[in-house]
Amino acid sequence: MATMKFDTVVLGAGIVGVCVAVHLQKRGRSVALVDRKQPGNETSFGNAGLIQREGVYPYALPRDLGTLLRYARNQSPDVRYHADAIIRTAPFLWQYWRNSHPAKHAAIAKSYATLIEHCVDEHRTLAAAAGASALLRPTGWIKVFRTEKAWHAEIRLAERWHREYGVEFESLDAGHLQQKEPDLDKALSGGLRYPASHSVSDPNALVTAYANYFEALGGQFFIGDADSFREGWAVDTQAGTITASSAVVALGPWSDRISARLGYRLPLAVKRGYHMHYAPEGGARLNHPVLDVETGYVLAPMAKGIRLTTGAEIAHCDAPKTPTQLAAVEPIARTLFPLGKRLDHEPWMGRRPCTPDMMPIIGPATRHKDLWFAFGHAHHGLTLGPVTGRLIAEMMTHEETLVDTQPFRVERF
Repeated sequence: MATMKFDTVVLGAGIVGVCVAVHLQKRGRSVALVDRKQPGNETSFGNAGLIQREGVYPYALPRDLGTLLRYARNQSPDVRYHADAIIRTAPFLWQYWRNSHPAKHAAIAKSYATLIEHCVDEHRTLAAAAGASALLRPTGWIKVFRTEKAWHAEIRLAERWHREYGVEFESLDAGHLQQKEPDLDKALSGGLRYPASHSVSDPNALVTAYANYFEALGGQFFIGDADSFREGWAVDTQAGTITASSAVVALGPWSDRISARLGYRLPLAVKRGYHMHYAPEGGARLNHPVLDVETGYVLAPMAKGIRLTTGAEIAHCDAPKTPTQLAAVEPIARTLFPLGKRLDHEPWMGRRPCTPDMMPIIGPATRHKDLWFAFGHAHHGLTLGPVTGRLIAEMMTHEETLVDTQPFRVERF
C-alpha cells in the first residue's frame, strides 16, 4: 500500500481533533485526520449539545458526607459505578476529591475560565466559515428546580459566578419559567437561565460540517487504526501508511492508550453517559435544553427529537453498556416534560475523558519532539473544541496564543 507524507497527523476525529485539524490546515499545514469512524461518531455524537459559556467552574466531585454516602449506595440517578472500576480509579478519585476542595476548585476556575471565555465566539467563527451557523442556537439553556431550597442555592452560586467572571444569568420564578417553557411540569419551583450559552440542534452534524470545512481547505480524512501509531509519527489507514513530521493525540477517552505506550503516565479516567431520543407527546414543545438539577439529567431539543442524556457512570472505558441510569431517570423525565415513544432502537453510550484537576491537557508532550496532546475535556469537549484547536495550532506554528496555555500543559502531572 501507498505511503503518504503530511506535515501533521491528527489522531481522533471528534470535536477536538477536527478543530485541531481545521486550525492547522488554515495555517498552511498539510494535515491528515485519522479515526476508526467517520468524524463526530464517538463521544461527540451523543452529548447534550451545550456550549457552556457559564461553565467557568468545571464539574467538581461533591465533598459533603451525605452526597458521598448516597453515591456509595449506587442508587443515585445522577452517578452510578461499576465496583471493579471504583477500585481501579480510586487514586484518580482521591485526587479528584482533593482538587474539588473549594479553595482548589476556585484556583482551577481562574485558569479554566480563560478557555470558557472564548468558547461561544470560537464556535460562531468556525460555524460561519463551515456554513453551519444554523446548527447553533443562541437561546441559552435552563436549570430547573423542584424545591425552593435548591433553587435559591443555585441563585447564590450564579451570583458568585457573575461577580467573579461576569457570567450572565436570569432567575425565573415558577411563573416566568412557565412563560419560557409552557410544557414543563407546573409544580417546578423555579429555574435559572444562562442566556450567553448556546446549544446545538445536532452535535454530530456540527462536527461533520467542521470536518467538511477541513477537507474544503485541502485537508484529508482517513479511516485508520490509532493503535498502529508509532514513533516517527506513522499510522496505518485503509488508504495506506501515513507519515508526518508532527502528531497530535486527540483520541478523547482512548488517548491514554497511545500516551502510555510512549511512556506517559497520565491520570485519565472516564465518565460514561447514555442518551435516548423521544417524540414529544401531544404537540408539546421544548424551547431550551433543560437540566433537572436535583435528579441529574438533561432534556435537550434535537433534530431527531427530545434527547435525554444521563449523568456519570464510573466504569471501564470499553465495558459493556449498563444503561440503568437511563431506566432510572426516564420515568422522572416523563413527569418533567411529556415524552412520547422512544425513537432509538437501543440507548447510546459515550465516554467523557477526565483528569483529576478537571482541566484538559493541551500542549506539547514533554519527552518527544513534535508530539502534541489535546484531550481530557470531560463534560466540556463540545464547548472547548474550537478553543483547543486554535491553541494547539497557535503553539505548533509559534504564534502568540489566545490565552496562557501553561496551566493546561501535561507537565503539571
